[in-house]
Amino acid sequence: MPHRPTYFFVFPFVMLMAAALPGPAWSSDESNNHDVIDRIVAIVDDNFIAESELNDKITSIKLQLRRQGMQIPSGQTLQKQLLDRAVLEQIQLQLAENNGIRVDDEALNQAISGIASQNGMTLEEFRDVLQEDGLDFIKFREDIRKEIVLRRLRQQYVDSRITITDQEVDVFLATQRRQGNGSDEYHIGHILISLPEAANPDQIQQAQARADNILSQLKSGADFHQIAISTSDGQQALNGGDLGWRKAGELPTLFAELVPNMKPGELSNLTRSPSGFHIIKLFDHRAGQQHIVTQTSARHILVRLSALTTDQNAQDALNDVKGRIAAGEDFATLARDMSEDKATAPSGGDLGWVEPGEMIPDFEMAMNKLAPGEISDPVKTRFGWHLIQAQERREHDDTEEFTRDKARDTIFQRKIEEGTEEWLRRLRDEAYVEYRL
Repeated sequence: MPHRPTYFFVFPFVMLMAAALPGPAWSSDESNNHDVIDRIVAIVDDNFIAESELNDKITSIKLQLRRQGMQIPSGQTLQKQLLDRAVLEQIQLQLAENNGIRVDDEALNQAISGIASQNGMTLEEFRDVLQEDGLDFIKFREDIRKEIVLRRLRQQYVDSRITITDQEVDVFLATQRRQGNGSDEYHIGHILISLPEAANPDQIQQAQARADNILSQLKSGADFHQIAISTSDGQQALNGGDLGWRKAGELPTLFAELVPNMKPGELSNLTRSPSGFHIIKLFDHRAGQQHIVTQTSARHILVRLSALTTDQNAQDALNDVKGRIAAGEDFATLARDMSEDKATAPSGGDLGWVEPGEMIPDFEMAMNKLAPGEISDPVKTRFGWHLIQAQERREHDDTEEFTRDKARDTIFQRKIEEGTEEWLRRLRDEAYVEYRL
């Protein structure tokens, strides 16, 4: 028998603002008998919330909490929380209506089919399980429609207005480094101009002058390794001052405050310790877990479909091209002459180094099956028919790009949460709300 669906996590964005956004409000057999007159419990601008609607929400939430094994709040507390959420939902729905935000039945059906699929069910199985749980499928559909409307509204008023600069990403990553991400690794170099124990002022002055001169040479472009070999008093001087890769927690105490705030290629200022004057260089930095991707150098020839070019015509044309290449003709020359991809045809169909997820799935799947140098049979995508050649493959460390992308995504999600909270608070303050409960 199919497992019980996870109704409560249909659209994760709703849960980001669980204290503010309304939860699902599916009716059930446990709902109150509505034969009595349905009274109004709140007026919201030009609309209202009925007691039966609030009771349906209370019943639904209780069902969800029981299923999750969570303690149910007192009746008065739960009633107030859900009424506040219903009010905020009503404010947003009125704004969405005023802005012409609609969800047609086709989009709604696709969303519900997706929910069923996520729960490992067909649409029919999903409907049956809802009914077994006492949930009205028609009401369920309309509540999902509301959630989609709310998502689109938030995208219009919050998400679309968020911008993230490279400087913000830099600051975020620098803060992470300052907080000492123990899994990060640093490739560092070290030059030491030593001092004897109980050094006198003249010795200190001479050592500092020598260190200043070395730092000046390095800043002028001198090779760090060569300078270290010739001048450093450190234990790794003969290795060019290279201390190798060190995790944040493995950095010498003297370096721990400096290195996480440095950028690859950067030199520190002179740092004094009882042992002497130190110069540190950060050669490179990487997250504790490298992110390695397989890149493919690929090129293609595209034939688009049209009123005059059928699937069969396109396949025949590309099979002919493949035969000509096998007979010795140049792929790039044929791509320049025949390919209908205007962006790549002038460069012989060259797509450059392609990373996973960069191409559409049908194209990528066919490309990945090719050995270096191999040419595919004609491959159909939504753009037309392709002849693909995988020229070369390589393993690429894109940890830095991956880390920056993750940082950017984290900042974006943080801004969404903060922006949504501020936006909802402003909406609530500007609305007319009268409680009658």
